[in-house]
Amino acid sequence: MLDVSAMTDTNLTMSVAQLGARVGLRPDTIRYYERSGLIPPAPRTTGDHRRYGEDAVDRLRFIQGAQRLGLRLREIADLLAVRDTGNCPCEPAEQLLRHRIIEIDAELARLTALRADLVRMADALPGNGPPDPEPGKWCPPEMRR
Repeated sequence: MLDVSAMTDTNLTMSVAQLGARVGLRPDTIRYYERSGLIPPAPRTTGDHRRYGEDAVDRLRFIQGAQRLGLRLREIADLLAVRDTGNCPCEPAEQLLRHRIIEIDAELARLTALRADLVRMADALPGNGPPDPEPGKWCPPEMRR
């Protein structure tokens, strides 16, 4: 067990709850990221409490930013691995982002087609009820007007 009070690095002052409050994450999420290897294991006090510093804040904000872009945790882990070498992860990030753009374009095309289908169906509604979708029925015959 690491005795944080005996450490010369006084930067490790935040508990997991304090870190979570600082970056807007639940402590369970931070512990999950630690178990997953996205953040390094935190040093522990003699009472077995995790202690974090500003480097954890920076790392979690990087993870959150990458997630906002739609990157998956395994992709984020790859970027962090490059970042941990001291190199800029820009080149692999560009490839991931371009791939994500392609995925978003495909999803937009799917949603546009779905919207067109819904508009056609709504426009085709007779005054007395919706048309029957294939292969099911909206309303049984006895309920139709």
